[in-house]
Amino acid sequence: MQASEKLRYYQANPPRRLPSISAAPHSEFLRTGRIARPAPPWAGVGGKRYLTREEVAERTGRKLTRAGETTHQRINAFHEAIRFPKLIFYRVFDEIPHLGYCHVTTSTTSFGQRGPIHWSFYIANFSSDISETYPFFENIRSGYSRMYFAVAYEKAPGETLRIDRSLRKDGLLFRTDDPHEAMKNVLLLGARNQSIRAMIKKL
Repeated sequence: MQASEKLRYYQANPPRRLPSISAAPHSEFLRTGRIARPAPPWAGVGGKRYLTREEVAERTGRKLTRAGETTHQRINAFHEAIRFPKLIFYRVFDEIPHLGYCHVTTSTTSFGQRGPIHWSFYIANFSSDISETYPFFENIRSGYSRMYFAVAYEKAPGETLRIDRSLRKDGLLFRTDDPHEAMKNVLLLGARNQSIRAMIKKL
């Protein structure tokens, strides 16, 4: 999907348009018992209500936030020894605001002799290729797919963060479209001993 495409969004099932007010509303009430009201200002031809990009972005954000909160709850419910902080926030694309991604949690994992790696876990309501350079998302594909991924990060000069490419060039620790596989991967990143890791691998 090209971000430059101009999309128009409309509400799939807008409220039913009410009949317009007659010239004698009081006689209409006496005849039918109904009080006629003016048609809502948003109702266009065919009853379609076109949404602004801001409205679409807000709706997308609410859906992403619910998905993030549900996923975080399920992850933390697995074992009392694994607890991830709840850090929910989302981003949508300016030109295609029905698509976006949600940050769910962040943590630190040690990989052998490499020392601790800081990472964040995300959910996206699209699938895409992950680039080793900017922009991070390439060949975005919408539809009904989701993408779950964790990316390593490090502190950059100042107060900013950047992708940590010391482990892998794209910074990814995992990427999948399977929510079950995503949960296993996150839990494995949070497991602190081999016994819990063995439990997770049996999922």
